[in-house]
Amino acid sequence: MHETSRMCSRNLFGSGHKLSDTKTVAHLIQTYARTKELNKGKQLHAMLIRGGCLPNTFLSNHFLNLYSKCGELDYTIKLFDKMSQRNMVSWTSIITGFAHNSRFQEALSSFCQMRIEGEIATQFALSSVLQACTSLGAIQFGTQVHCLVVKCGFGCELFVGSNLTDMYSKCGELSDACKAFEEMPCKDAVLWTSMIDGFVKNGDFKKALTAYMKMVTDDVFIDQHVLCSTLSACSALKASSFGKSLHATILKLGFEYETFIGNALTDMYSKSGDMVSASNVFQIHSDCISIVSLTAIIDGYVEMDQIEKALSTFVDLRRRGIEPNEFTFTSLIKACANQAKLEHGSQLHGQVVKFNFKRDPFVSSTLVDMYGKCGLFDHSIQLFDEIENPDEIAWNTLVGVFSQHGLGRNAIETFNGMIHRGLKPNAVTFVNLLKGCSHAGMVEDGLNYFSSMEKIYGVVPKEEHYSCVIDLLGRAGKLKEAEDFINNMPFEPNVFGWCSFLGACKIHGDMERAKFAADKLMKLEPENSGAHVLLSNIYAKEKQWEDVQSLRKMIKDGNMNKLPGYSWVDIRNKTHVFGVEDWSHPQKKEIYEKLDNLLDQIKRIGYVPQTESVLIDMDDNLKEKLLHYHSERIAVAFSLLTCPTGFIISPMVRVPVEITGNAQKLESFGKDMMLHARKPY
Repeated sequence: MHETSRMCSRNLFGSGHKLSDTKTVAHLIQTYARTKELNKGKQLHAMLIRGGCLPNTFLSNHFLNLYSKCGELDYTIKLFDKMSQRNMVSWTSIITGFAHNSRFQEALSSFCQMRIEGEIATQFALSSVLQACTSLGAIQFGTQVHCLVVKCGFGCELFVGSNLTDMYSKCGELSDACKAFEEMPCKDAVLWTSMIDGFVKNGDFKKALTAYMKMVTDDVFIDQHVLCSTLSACSALKASSFGKSLHATILKLGFEYETFIGNALTDMYSKSGDMVSASNVFQIHSDCISIVSLTAIIDGYVEMDQIEKALSTFVDLRRRGIEPNEFTFTSLIKACANQAKLEHGSQLHGQVVKFNFKRDPFVSSTLVDMYGKCGLFDHSIQLFDEIENPDEIAWNTLVGVFSQHGLGRNAIETFNGMIHRGLKPNAVTFVNLLKGCSHAGMVEDGLNYFSSMEKIYGVVPKEEHYSCVIDLLGRAGKLKEAEDFINNMPFEPNVFGWCSFLGACKIHGDMERAKFAADKLMKLEPENSGAHVLLSNIYAKEKQWEDVQSLRKMIKDGNMNKLPGYSWVDIRNKTHVFGVEDWSHPQKKEIYEKLDNLLDQIKRIGYVPQTESVLIDMDDNLKEKLLHYHSERIAVAFSLLTCPTGFIISPMVRVPVEITGNAQKLESFGKDMMLHARKPY
């Protein structure tokens, strides 16, 4: 075929005696369009004009196709405007040209003009318009095009059906996408891929896996694109078994060396916590390592709480000369936020500025969250104010920052600012807002916001919102109201809901309700010792030591996971870990002298040890001593001893703190310090 084209080309540009052979010229233009030989196409076009053979509609349509496929839209438009006669092929070429070159609004305008001029739409024009609607999110226009598709009798065309399914799913109308999919009498791989991809993009991951299995059952050809989408669903569900079966299919079909398949596999194994398999896949593609695969590895380490390995991977990618993207920074900064690693987070902030991602909404929001969780509210607010047009994510983040630290009034003011700017709150907004009201003791405000969720804002409350209300009422000591609220819920509370209620019963000494909540919690998570420990606290407070011993035996006999409490602090790039009554640190003498000094100071300002929280039957003086040598207190004393004045320190704990709560700022010692609980109960 190429030899024929070259012969035609020599004849055309040599003697010129075949310029009038329309079919030969058309064949040559098609070849240039397919091989993207734009300059030769232009030369041919010029030759025809110079030879007095002005292209007719048939040849002009071929030139339209050539120029649009080569991205020369200016030539396409000029030629189209000069055509004395246009037919449906002409209009289809210009519409498709606009759509395929990302000039979507012009594609829609051209389609409208075509309809005005009375030209009949082809299935190719309709498909291109649907693609433009998908990219613009123009669902109303797309729905009208769907009506025209049916009217013109193209409802069963696979090419059109795939684009309809894709448009509805990407515009969030999954039910309409399913209808368009089901209405197709026969379904090919492209249509199945559109549907599966739609399920994934709309968060319906289980249906994506079900659709894939149906596709396999129907013996539809499996390509790398549908495998990639299905792997994304496995990643979201952490369905490693299903993912491994897909990996076997990939090996069977010979797709294992495809870069984007390798990236998807790495992401799936990383999100499932199987870092060994993720690393193995990563090594297979070591000759074509990309930022996508490295970010997937970093995400995996972050999910596994192995932040040091995540940071090490980041350093490695920089040594390789690979530039990080916004997802890399978002993952790493989120990890620093969760572990209150301010020093690392600040260094990443510098890298964000260096690589010009400061204006990225996701990265900026993650930085706002990181500084907020480290207690630097001024930094959070400043970064938020620097975001040009903060979206829902940024506003939700700032509401969450204030809520986490019990600043309910600030959270409400931020929420009001979000509404005032015309942004619509979502489910995350109300979780953060309700937590803020709960931590600040703003019961009436919290109940009002919960009531307004669906009525005013159209957000249907989910189990996490109901759990927040249980926590709101429980913290305020309204245990009867909390119990009534639970009884009137449309579903059973989740673990967080029962844990919140149990914790409130402990604080307010309600034994009967505590037993009821603990029983519910034990049924939901029988392997978790948290409920037993909280109930033991209540028994200890009432001095029911036999019941305490009985629960401790139940924990031991049931082989429940009761991790020992410890605290740690990062100072000068070194992690210092402390246990209860820990005498192993080389600076133990100075630490305990500092600890005794701190105890004297806080007692002078009214501190009274909560000895009833000690679960052991012993003298109060021994209980007070045990509390005094709590692992977190040791970490605090060490931090105050070794850090310079004005330095911000963030001790982390794996048990709830006894001093004053999960987070507290101390300024009387010349330092800012945030205390963070590793686990909620």
